[in-house]
Amino acid sequence: MMDDADAYEIAAEAQRAWLCMGAPLQLIWRSENIVFGTILPTGTKAALRLHRPGYQDAQAIAAELAWSARLCDRGVAVAEPIPAANGAWVAQVHGLTFSCLRWIEGRPMGEAVAPLENSAVLVRAEEFGALIADLHNATDAGACPVPFPRAGWDAAALLGDAPRLGRFWEAPTLTPEESAILLAARAKALDLLPLAQDFGPIHADTLRSNVMITRQGLRLIDFDDCGPGWRLYDLASALVQSWGDPLLPEHARRLVAGYRSRRQLTVNQLALLPLFLAVRAFVSAGWVVTRAPTDTRRQRAYAYRAVALARMLLEGGSPWGEIG
Repeated sequence: MMDDADAYEIAAEAQRAWLCMGAPLQLIWRSENIVFGTILPTGTKAALRLHRPGYQDAQAIAAELAWSARLCDRGVAVAEPIPAANGAWVAQVHGLTFSCLRWIEGRPMGEAVAPLENSAVLVRAEEFGALIADLHNATDAGACPVPFPRAGWDAAALLGDAPRLGRFWEAPTLTPEESAILLAARAKALDLLPLAQDFGPIHADTLRSNVMITRQGLRLIDFDDCGPGWRLYDLASALVQSWGDPLLPEHARRLVAGYRSRRQLTVNQLALLPLFLAVRAFVSAGWVVTRAPTDTRRQRAYAYRAVALARMLLEGGSPWGEIG
């Protein structure tokens, strides 16, 4: 993993692509990507991102940014990319990929484990549902570039023999019985997925931390995982962190109401939302093993949630009953 000093050094070189060499540079965030705050020659505050190596290549990142730019042009509140001085969406420095986004003044909508009661996550759920619908609508109206060279979230990527984010049924904190339950639920989910009809480019990671509250309203950021997928997966991703909270049914009702205020979601398709909630929990249980390999407590929390939703799926239940 690159240390802070090396990250600063290479980011300072990347500033040249946006003509802001020597401008202030401050490390703001390091997670999947490393993010620096800087100032462009126009005086615009910007986020300079060093993308994690080995996940998306430069072509895929450029496609993501082109999509985001077109969404912004259509009034969808997502992160606004800023092209380099040569017009390209990305710059390569020593084999690493950088991009630049307009700075967003605001705060994340919520934290992963925070309760829903009196939270912005619940209060603004309808607004967020409408924003997700706006993204899907604008995309279907031509906002997404063609071709769109992004890895997708089809059945194989989510639940195949080698899922993109890991074989969740082999997570180390699972008991043999729990692994068997996950395998049975995986088989049922694979049978049910073809019933979902709305498939196209999605954000794929609509978690609380990826939604910023600004003076102008909510704004969706972090398109690292975007690609073709079922639109219900975006709704499920927005709900998965609320699993176990007594207000989850109300959260789901409000999110869906906001989505339906802008985009059609039929009753038979809405009935598949618990399926996608389970699938998102499965995917996350695989993801956390590689992202937090020594944090067995966190791994166990993700595995526990996945098994609980697997039982629900096998029993044909729902975590919220009727929501519309």
